[in-house]
Amino acid sequence: MALARLAALHGVATSYAPSPDVTVQVPDSTVATVLAALGVDASTPAAVRTALAAEESAVAQRLLPPTVVVWPHAPLPDPLTALPPDTALRVETEQGQTVDWAPATGPDGAEAGQLPLGVHRLHVRTPDGRTGQAALVVAPARLPQPPGRSHGFLVQLYSLLSQRSWGMGDLGDLAELAAWSGRALGAGFVQVNPLHAAVPGTPTDPSPYRPSSRRFPDPVHLRVENVPEYAYVADADRAELERITEQAALQRESVLSKGALIDRDAVWALKREALDLVRKVPLGPGRRAAYCDFLAEQGQALEDHATWCAFAEVYGWDRRSWPAGLADPRSPETDRARRELLDRIDYHCWLAWLTDAQLAAAHRAALDAGMGIGLVHDLAVGVHPDGADAWAQRDAFAAGMSVGAPPDAFNSRGQDWGLPPWRPDALAASGYAPYRGLLRGLLRHAGALRVDHVMGLFRLWWIPQGCEPTQGTYVGYDAEAMLAVLALEAHRAGALVVGEDLGTVEPGVREALAARGVLGTSVLWFERDWDGTGRPLPAAGWREACLATATTHDLPSTAARLSGDHVELRHRLGLLTRPLPEERAADAVEVNEWLALLTRFGMLPDGGHDEEAAVLAVYRFLLATPARMVGVWLPDAVGDRRPQNLPGTWDQYPNWRLPVADAEGRPVTLEELAASPRLHVLMDALKAELRPRTAPPGARRT
Repeated sequence: MALARLAALHGVATSYAPSPDVTVQVPDSTVATVLAALGVDASTPAAVRTALAAEESAVAQRLLPPTVVVWPHAPLPDPLTALPPDTALRVETEQGQTVDWAPATGPDGAEAGQLPLGVHRLHVRTPDGRTGQAALVVAPARLPQPPGRSHGFLVQLYSLLSQRSWGMGDLGDLAELAAWSGRALGAGFVQVNPLHAAVPGTPTDPSPYRPSSRRFPDPVHLRVENVPEYAYVADADRAELERITEQAALQRESVLSKGALIDRDAVWALKREALDLVRKVPLGPGRRAAYCDFLAEQGQALEDHATWCAFAEVYGWDRRSWPAGLADPRSPETDRARRELLDRIDYHCWLAWLTDAQLAAAHRAALDAGMGIGLVHDLAVGVHPDGADAWAQRDAFAAGMSVGAPPDAFNSRGQDWGLPPWRPDALAASGYAPYRGLLRGLLRHAGALRVDHVMGLFRLWWIPQGCEPTQGTYVGYDAEAMLAVLALEAHRAGALVVGEDLGTVEPGVREALAARGVLGTSVLWFERDWDGTGRPLPAAGWREACLATATTHDLPSTAARLSGDHVELRHRLGLLTRPLPEERAADAVEVNEWLALLTRFGMLPDGGHDEEAAVLAVYRFLLATPARMVGVWLPDAVGDRRPQNLPGTWDQYPNWRLPVADAEGRPVTLEELAASPRLHVLMDALKAELRPRTAPPGARRT
């Protein structure tokens, strides 16, 4: 079928298998609409035939694809082995050298020879005079690996308030958490939620997973008092600054003592007032030089981000309300508006610089505290369709498409995340420049990076605008190139990568990720012997190359899971798909299976299922697995029973707006966490479990 052949040439699936024995055909209308988003006309049978002939002809005549990947000690990729004999290869390296390249082939495969790691430009000329060129990615064979085994905290930064924060957790709190947990608890890392820049609104979407930009952090996380110029605010402005800080204290206390939700907009309004006063203080010569270096280093990407922020400030964030021409970042109208708004653009560049500096300080505090990894940042799967990244890189995103998930056993209607996907053809044509810039920015101050929905490096579920998630299809990406760029940037930063590989995973994906050194994610409740009994998987059966956790930001806390509170919550909100007694019974069976396993291995006193003891047993079990990293959900350490996010809700539940709290729901400050007896019992036990042991419980002995 012509449409199927055309779709295959562009990586668009015409069918998919939700389970091994089921194949679902994708409607032709969906395939045609997705192809249109890739610039291919498949609107009629005649258009399909024309597009197919043109694409097949282009492929036949092309010497090289847009991007070629070379791994050390591996066979040369097919595009290079398919070149005619005696084809001349010349490489312009990203370091500025020109090399006549003759890749050597040894017993272990190809050698890049004299080529350094990097993304270079390859030019080829055949003996008969044909020429071609491609981006050439020379990547390390594997990503950096953890320095031994370690444990650390997982925390949603906004939820961690101290007595110094302004109504939500900030980068000063992150630095304190890292310094304390590293020095006092022997923690090896702190993983935070995405700190990406949000889309402003009324109110701002509190979800950190639908940002305006993944490339730059949000200045709402700034600790204003830690900006050096804060100390030198003029006397004439000092009274106003004191008024603002008093308001910030009231905002903090309303969350900690009066049951108020975290209000990101209210926090930012106060911080912005204070930062406007701080900005009046001239930068000293050294600070000015550092700022200029930051501007030069970040270049066009920062200018575009700051320009969007200035436009959103003046015209609103919805681009449909902007003056004509500003929807195009390279238009004459945009260039003119940039000049008119130069001061506001500089303001947003300054905010990005301040935030970058405080991120650096937090990571430095983690390393100085003895952490082997330090900060673990989180990369969201996509960006808001009207945000800064989608505007600045509009040619790299597929218009009229949204990323989501097909129907599965947990969601019969599928999911639409409202995030525009990257175009795989545009990425390849640019040598993956947007992806490289994104990774480099996130890894500047990180010991590791968590990649949300890491399966998206291989394929994503595209949903045409106006359609249900069931009417989408998979679009494939060049996973070899995506992994190569990830390995290259992680290698340069000396950082680990943890892939969130939960849910439906295409066969071979976990193996491909593991082969390159990407750690997986293993969550207790999902680790079962799916190929056999279906029962909880003993510790010895867990994989080593993973971050092992008891829960995630989208799941109930461990206390809520063990007690069944999460079932009652979902019942109150009308989210259950079965009668409450059935849900309770099914949940109790699952929990009791795990408790029985913990009891059998001596981690839980027989007959004593005290909640705090059971939470402790869960984490002792995680340490008994071979997992290289064990993550402690920070709210678990004090018995918090509330999820930070409840999927399937919007205004029914305060997603992303709750402070860390104790078992009674009373907010707990960072200072109180550090003094919590319950937390110290848990963390002391984990430190003890990390001591060398002869074999994990349940290990097979030979």
